[in-house]
Amino acid sequence: MDSSIPNIKIIFFDLDDTLCGYWEASKIALRRAFEMHGPKGHTVEEMVQHWAATFREFSPGIKRTGWYEGYLKKGEPTRTEQMRLTLKRVGIDDEDQARRLSDSYAEERNLNLQLFADALQVLEKLKQCFTLGLITNGPADVQRQEIATLGIAHYFKHIYIEGEMGRGKPLPEVFEMIRQEVGVPPEQIVFVGNSYAHDVKPALEAGWHAIWVRRPTDVPPSMVGHRSEPESLPPGAPQPDATIEHLAELLPVLQ
Repeated sequence: MDSSIPNIKIIFFDLDDTLCGYWEASKIALRRAFEMHGPKGHTVEEMVQHWAATFREFSPGIKRTGWYEGYLKKGEPTRTEQMRLTLKRVGIDDEDQARRLSDSYAEERNLNLQLFADALQVLEKLKQCFTLGLITNGPADVQRQEIATLGIAHYFKHIYIEGEMGRGKPLPEVFEMIRQEVGVPPEQIVFVGNSYAHDVKPALEAGWHAIWVRRPTDVPPSMVGHRSEPESLPPGAPQPDATIEHLAELLPVLQ
């Protein structure tokens, strides 16, 4: 079969915001949690902004602190700690309320998690021609729950989760370890992801091909950062093999 990228054997996908709308589900879930269990006298929007500020302070340090070993296995402890710190911003020290917020957020996020509209069609067609795999960051329990919720495990021969590996993207050794385990040359692997820094750049540096899913709406929500524009290609950075807006665009690139 002719292909724009020749001799491909394996296609790896990122999961969150590549195959499914993780942050969209998170935004809905966060607001719902504060509607149900938020502190009295504070609006939902106010608490979301406090959560956002806490996220920007707490989340980047997880991998550099004692939280990381536990985070790899379970998402609950760090999720609850972030809620505790959020409440602390408005002068509330209540472990039970933090736990209720955390549990509600996780439940609502899972209920609202959905694949992008074209994801199943693309996976079905590509599975007929290629071996498929998944490489995703996050706690083992959370990522396994997402895969089960979405019902997509059977599409992938290889599934690699940060929480199960003990390390994650964009570390070069992760890509090399996976390449050795699947047993094909790097030039016969394609990685498809929505993050240039975590997906595209490390894959290219590992000698893989890479396709950047860069949706017009793929802007980190205000609750988790200050950027108001989609991620851009850094000056002088290696170019992906293709940049697409929708998963369906993979088919002419790969077939």
